[in-house]
Amino acid sequence: MAKIKKHSVFVDMTAMSDVTVLLLTFFMLTSTFLPQEPVRVTAPASVMEIKVPEYNVMNILVDLDGKVFLNIDRPEVRLEALEKMSAEYGVIVNERQKKVFLEQPFIGVPMNRLPAFLDLPFGEQDAAMREYGIPADSLDNQFTNWIQKAREIDGEMKITLKADQSTPYPLVEKVMKDLVRIKANRYSLVTVLRGAPEGF
Repeated sequence: MAKIKKHSVFVDMTAMSDVTVLLLTFFMLTSTFLPQEPVRVTAPASVMEIKVPEYNVMNILVDLDGKVFLNIDRPEVRLEALEKMSAEYGVIVNERQKKVFLEQPFIGVPMNRLPAFLDLPFGEQDAAMREYGIPADSLDNQFTNWIQKAREIDGEMKITLKADQSTPYPLVEKVMKDLVRIKANRYSLVTVLRGAPEGF
């Protein structure tokens, strides 16, 4: 009876690991990261599948108490809007504070408190921002001023509105009415996708 010789099989995995590293690098470089939000917001669910814009956009965030926060995603527009707002409100922001302003993704304090806010350590800024929000009352509506200044710089900027599912509707409606008042009538509501009901 003949003996069968067993040969060990060598599989070179170098090409597989190269492809894996290339794919990982590709996904890391092409993905867009969401800015860290100052407050935790659970968006309501909907069945709409229209994608919200990802670039050249102003993101409005409304918390449970109706405080408003704003993110302008383009740094050059943010900086120019800051300069216009500083001139209008008589607030002096130095170069170091401007750098910090560009690093903080959301705007969420009144203009008169902005320089002191920008002097805080970065770790303390979110807590301070949660305390204030951008003033959006009828006497001093800095929220609409920020939107108008950004739209003066770039009229093509899109607007998204995100509110917590538990935020009382009148608080969200007030923000929507503010947008209508300054003729910013086109905006996207950010929701979480859920399955469509049967027969839809």
